Amino acid sequence: MTIKIWPISAFSDNYIWAIVQSEQAVVVDPGDAKPVLAYLQEYGLTLKTILLTHHHADHVGGVAELVEKTGATVYGPAGPAIPCRNVTLKEGDHVNLNSLGQFSVLEVPGHTLDHIAYFGQVDGRNVLFCGDTLFATGCGRLFEGNSRQMQQSLDKFKKMPHNTSVYCAHEYTLSNIRWARTVDPHNPDLEQWQREAETLRNNNQATVPTSLEHELKTNPFMRTDEPVVITAAEQNAGRSLAHPENVLEVLREWKNHF
Repeated sequence: MTIKIWPISAFSDNYIWAIVQSEQAVVVDPGDAKPVLAYLQEYGLTLKTILLTHHHADHVGGVAELVEKTGATVYGPAGPAIPCRNVTLKEGDHVNLNSLGQFSVLEVPGHTLDHIAYFGQVDGRNVLFCGDTLFATGCGRLFEGNSRQMQQSLDKFKKMPHNTSVYCAHEYTLSNIRWARTVDPHNPDLEQWQREAETLRNNNQATVPTSLEHELKTNPFMRTDEPVVITAAEQNAGRSLAHPENVLEVLREWKNHF
C-alpha cells in the first residue's frame, strides 16, 4: 500500500511531517500536539512512532501529550532536553519502521549541538528529514554551533543521492529566495524557483519538499565553494574568505540581518 508523507501545519510556519500507511502513522518533530491529534482523528490513524531532530520547543513541545494519549515510541538525539525519549540515537544508528521506512541517522550540529537528521527510503524514494539544519534555499541559524559544524553538516547532505526529497520543518522559502537572489541575482534557476514558490504560496500550498538537486542549484548555503557565491560573500564582508565555512559564516550573518 502506498505510503504518504504529509505536512501538518503548526504555529505560524512549522511543518510536522506525518508518514502514513493504512491506519498507522509516524510524525517528525511534533511541536504541538493539537494539530497532530486532530489529523489522527480525522483520518482514523494510530500514532506508532515519534522522530525528533533537536530539542527546540517548536519541535518537541507536543511530545508529552502525544505519548500520554497514544503511547508512541519516541526516538531522538542525546541530551536532557528531549522529552519522553525511549531510544537515543547517534551517528550511524538505524531506525527500522518496518513498512513505513528505514532510516540512517546523521549527526548534523550547527543550529543546535544535538541536531540529528534521518535519511532513508520511504516507499522506494530517498527522503531526508532534516529539521532546522537545511531549509528550502536556506539553512538554520547558528544558535549553539558554529559555521564549521554547519558546513560539515551540509557537506553530509551534499554526498547523498541528488534525487533525495528534503523535508525541512519550516515554511521560510519566500524570504529565503528573496535573500538568495541578492547573493546570486543572475541565477536562472533561482528566478524560476521564485515564480514557482510564489504560485504555491498564493494557493496556500507548501513549497517543500524540495530535492537535494534543487538545493544544489538554488541554495547559497549549499554552494559555498562556488565562485559566484564566494565573490558575493567577500563583497558583503569586505575581505577575502579562505574556506567554505568562512563563506557560510558571512552568508548566515547576512541572512540574519536581511
